[in-house]
Amino acid sequence: MAHTRRQFLAELSALTVGSTLLGSRYAHADPPPETKTIRLLHLPAICAAPQYVAEEFLRLEGFENIQYVELTDTKTPGAYHIAKGLADISMWDLPALIPLLDANEPVVVLAGVHAGCFELFGNSSVDGIRDLKGKTIAVSVIGGSEYVLLSSIIAYVGMDPRKDVRWITGTKVRDSMRLFVDKKADAFLAFAPQPQEIRNKKIGRVILNTAQDRPWSQYFCCVIAGNREFVRKNPIATKRAIRAILKGA
Repeated sequence: MAHTRRQFLAELSALTVGSTLLGSRYAHADPPPETKTIRLLHLPAICAAPQYVAEEFLRLEGFENIQYVELTDTKTPGAYHIAKGLADISMWDLPALIPLLDANEPVVVLAGVHAGCFELFGNSSVDGIRDLKGKTIAVSVIGGSEYVLLSSIIAYVGMDPRKDVRWITGTKVRDSMRLFVDKKADAFLAFAPQPQEIRNKKIGRVILNTAQDRPWSQYFCCVIAGNREFVRKNPIATKRAIRAILKGA
């Protein structure tokens, strides 16, 4: 087993070095970025790991000042920070971006990164999506990621998410899980590491896993989004940033 692990690490290191050298060659083929500063959102979720892994790739792409912007208002969907120009480019989940795109906010979706992320947990009274009718669902913020995605799922099976379920929120992002654990909600949509925590507590059951269950597993969850003005003014920098994050993924 030790030999297998060493062999795996050696192969992984070779792959990383090879992709880095290849990326450098492509990077030099493009003009330099219009700006050497880039601001990404600081996301406290493992789903956003690619953009942290990408920090060295961003430096290879010509960025010298890489900033991670804290979310200033946890009750406002984070994607609004991109629309407001507080961040230039960042990974974010597509469900939270849909209302902004619908309202023609200055945000553009640039590339898909990965699927999955969310798992729907329910209590003993919930065996399927249709069992959510008349139930209480906890979300971080109305209009945010969980709200939009779960509303889509509920509508997909023929229910009205505005009338057929009751939504509740806490005061902090992680309060949706606490409300479920405290039995004040019948269901909540968890993202890593919440599913692992709930399983360790042996509370509830998985009703839907967006990494495995169709049609939701066929759609990107996390994407790269950019502020429209930044993308317009800095097309080369945008291309380089996208390449770095996808390489990180």
